[in-house]
Amino acid sequence: MLLPEPRKVGEVSLEEAIQRRKSRRRFSVRSLTAAQLSQLIWAAKKVPSAGALYPLELYAVVGRDGVEGVDAGVYRCEIGRITPHKPGDLRLELASACLHQMFIAEAPVSFVIAAEYERTTRRYGERGVRYVLIEVGHAGQNIYLQCEALGLGTVAIGAFHDDEVSSVLSLPRAHRPLYVMPVGYAREL
Repeated sequence: MLLPEPRKVGEVSLEEAIQRRKSRRRFSVRSLTAAQLSQLIWAAKKVPSAGALYPLELYAVVGRDGVEGVDAGVYRCEIGRITPHKPGDLRLELASACLHQMFIAEAPVSFVIAAEYERTTRRYGERGVRYVLIEVGHAGQNIYLQCEALGLGTVAIGAFHDDEVSSVLSLPRAHRPLYVMPVGYAREL
């Protein structure tokens, strides 16, 4: 499925986004737009990569009515495009795999950032593992900042059972999950 072209100029300055950035764990039921999804994917994918090897794979777990015009399911994400990977609303199963952090099931979308380490370790050996972990940090921060610029909230989740997340999403064996980032309109306490 093609997505709207991401914007290259925003309305919120980088400084404002950094100042406002914080973790948010409560989400409203409001749907995201395809344009917002496109913008978040763009931000997550526009990161520096050691040797330009790009070991990260981005998946969007979209809930029922999570994104306008997009069916519930798991999608592989590229800039300007999502490709269906697994059908169905799997937010509850994902939350359970994330040590029962049930707020994940409330978010209209969760991004799962996985890594194919071998893309980097083939060139850099064991040091490549460090490069992959640095890269996922860049992607996570970009998602945080883009959420702030779009008036959305997120939180980086590293507490999960890797094998369960992989099973819920039917990830290829080489794609190892590193981050889960639920995204939506923040609901303040």
